[in-house]
Amino acid sequence: MIVPGAQRPAARLAFLGELLVRLSPPGRQLLKQTRALDLHVGGAEANVAIGLARLSHDARMIGRVPDSALGDLAIGVLRGAGVDCRHVTRATGRMGLYFLTPGAGLRASEIVYDRGDSVFALADADDIDWDGALDGVTHLHLSGITPALGARSAALALAGVRAAKERDIVVSFDGNYRAQLWSAWDSDPRTILRELVGMADILFGNHRDVALLLDRDFKGDGPDRRREAAEAAFTAFPNLLAIASTARHIVDTDCHRLAARIDTAAQQFQTPEVVLSNIVDRIGAGDAFAAGVLHGLLTSDGDIKVAAQTGLALAALKHSLPGDASYFDQNDIDAFLRGGLDVRR
Repeated sequence: MIVPGAQRPAARLAFLGELLVRLSPPGRQLLKQTRALDLHVGGAEANVAIGLARLSHDARMIGRVPDSALGDLAIGVLRGAGVDCRHVTRATGRMGLYFLTPGAGLRASEIVYDRGDSVFALADADDIDWDGALDGVTHLHLSGITPALGARSAALALAGVRAAKERDIVVSFDGNYRAQLWSAWDSDPRTILRELVGMADILFGNHRDVALLLDRDFKGDGPDRRREAAEAAFTAFPNLLAIASTARHIVDTDCHRLAARIDTAAQQFQTPEVVLSNIVDRIGAGDAFAAGVLHGLLTSDGDIKVAAQTGLALAALKHSLPGDASYFDQNDIDAFLRGGLDVRR
């Protein structure tokens, strides 16, 4: 079973990853021309935690932030969204940052990372109290961004997943391959990611992620290529129970088409495309999708059609919201699935 059913306790989800501060020029200016920056708190795993907390799930963050005003800010944002931050520790040092230059028209968005030697990137696996952090937890979620930060973070991610598997905790892993981060150190992403995915129950990733893991290409097109990749992944990683992915077609920066799918060894389901026009902010949409899929699986006893539709709904809605995280609730998801754009009164 993909998610806890009647024989398991109510879900309690933990999220292992770095909290970040995002800085962006307002009004779609270039970074080199702006004299002001908008600030948001984010981080791949934190975004999923916020999305699920807003959907009334028990969400717990595991990580480390600096003992500074920036650390206070990050924890305050998560706590304000309902995320338990008792296992986010403090240390002397710097906060991870990234700078987003929003795109416009045919100009793509661009990200510059400034997260080297952050207090999270310098954390060792032994700095986490795994017994306390995973006490009562039924699900652990993390992404490929954490191991990409460096050797220490890779060891931390592996230790977290191993600790989860020792405790019979369901593990979901979002590939989130970031070439800039992996190339900044003497890394071996395929070996590290294969070990992490080999212990995961749910993978968020598409045919490109599977191609990286297996060092092979999938030459089909559309759903057939995704199914071929999924079948190859299920063969290579016997522990894997489900793969969730999106298919995005970009018309321009402000207009995309998006579909969602989930594959298991025996089943597959893909939604129709939805058109996303007048996009406000696409950053964090993949994290919103992950939150929606996990929410759908948890509330439907593993129904992949419900989970794919819910993931698509939350991802689509996130494109309408500035910042990194989804703050939508079940009423918003239901309204999206019903359709209709008139004012809700």
